[in-house]
Amino acid sequence: MADMEELKAKILDLCMTAVKPQLYLKDMQKKVGDVSPREIKNAANALVKDGKLEYWSSGSSTMYAAKGRGQSEEKK
Repeated sequence: MADMEELKAKILDLCMTAVKPQLYLKDMQKKVGDVSPREIKNAANALVKDGKLEYWSSGSSTMYAAKGRGQSEEKK
């Protein structure tokens, strides 16, 4: 089991620096490494509760984006 704070830091860094402004959980899992999908989901949801990430929906899928990054990229 990964350290939650370390995992949250990796996910937040990934969401801030990724080329795509919105990421699926499976995208995070590829970049974060050997961590279970459940741990990644729990950490990402904790970041949403902390106000650092937000949910972004395309209508059919839910993704995660850094706070404000998903919307601002869509307007460009």
